[in-house]
Amino acid sequence: MSSEFIGLIGLIILLLLMGLRLPVAFAMMAAGTIGIGLLNSWQAAFSTLFTETWGTLTFVELTVIPLFVLMGNIAGASGMSRDLYNTAYAWIGHYRGGLAHATILGCTGFAALSGSSVASALTLGRVALPEMKRFGYDPKFAAGSVAAGGTLGILIPPSTGFIIYAILTEESIGRLFLAGVIPGLLLSACFMLTIWILTMLRPSIGPAGERFSLRERLKFLVKGAAILLIIIISIGGIYGGVFTPVEAAAVGAVLAFMFALPRKEFTLAGFRDALLKTVSTTVMIYFIIIGASVFSPFLALTQIPAALANQLAVIQLHPLLLLALILATFIALGTFLDGFAMMVLVLPIVLPIIEQSGVGEILGIANSSDLKIWFGVVMVIILEMALISPPVGMNVFVVKSISEISLKEIYRGILPFWLAMLLCLVIIIALPQLSLYLPATMRN
Repeated sequence: MSSEFIGLIGLIILLLLMGLRLPVAFAMMAAGTIGIGLLNSWQAAFSTLFTETWGTLTFVELTVIPLFVLMGNIAGASGMSRDLYNTAYAWIGHYRGGLAHATILGCTGFAALSGSSVASALTLGRVALPEMKRFGYDPKFAAGSVAAGGTLGILIPPSTGFIIYAILTEESIGRLFLAGVIPGLLLSACFMLTIWILTMLRPSIGPAGERFSLRERLKFLVKGAAILLIIIISIGGIYGGVFTPVEAAAVGAVLAFMFALPRKEFTLAGFRDALLKTVSTTVMIYFIIIGASVFSPFLALTQIPAALANQLAVIQLHPLLLLALILATFIALGTFLDGFAMMVLVLPIVLPIIEQSGVGEILGIANSSDLKIWFGVVMVIILEMALISPPVGMNVFVVKSISEISLKEIYRGILPFWLAMLLCLVIIIALPQLSLYLPATMRN
């Protein structure tokens, strides 16, 4: 059997295992180990499994994962995330659609602590959805704003999506973090523009909330300042060259704990729950990285990525058309594949094609490293779209679990925000320097 045929069988086995509800990490380990055994030797296969597992567990840069996740969990357990929402609500809640705007701003701030879209949607949704229900917001509109706002968790740094992408592409985690800042703020602005348009066309879906005095607004701002300070120190430290990403994560986690400690909401039980959630999330991400590290060498042995790149070179599609076809395929895959699963499955195949396509030259991207950084941002936005795409969209099920809204209504409410994501994606493709400016100007 040819290596390409074995590779195709391996991909089919992987999809079948995932279809049988085997976690994607274990499915990749199984398919990758069997594939390497058939193409090389069983000694090489088990050696790859053991060395990649050990290498992942001892890779110092990956300690950013538990530290940043812990930082977000402590912020949620101590009520800091609620303070962030209340601050945004106090300043803009009295405008039409103000509570939905506050939800987006709250998710934007919390995303800079948690690195998780599910955590952002769950934490802010528990605060925002009851408030929007109390003021008579349309349920579809309220659910859509929470589900969409939560997706910012994997674009605005620290992002678990960027960490996995960095491991797969051997790029700098710090540069990828900074690449997500401006696109993250742009996507947040697109969501808020969507809210403004929807409430302008139908004012009844998002009535104005109560108005606070200037003194009350400043009081809320002081309470919400802790999160802002943690964000400025940790992310700003990476940009200024003061911290490495690992050091920034450690500083952020310590600051979160120090700010949380004097708060009444931060109980011993809450801290224990934050630790358990951190361990659970970290183990899941580590297993995904290990699985990808086993499956990627198998794909390389099959020669499938190189064969596809050569075939596309023969066809000679225009680079932008090729990019559009790849992204359209990603969006379609996102309707039934988990976002991280899609990344680790498709990226090793697609990235070589992107590098050889000439897209970078057309868009004015100077070198291969910048191209990978820019494509990482594009990829993460696609993952965000997958998080709210039927039928697998994880954020949709999160919102469903904390509300009485049907899945059908949630999906209807999400559609305008999904289109806003598509608009943001087009802007990032047309203006790649929005992603590359901060990484280019960061201090080493």
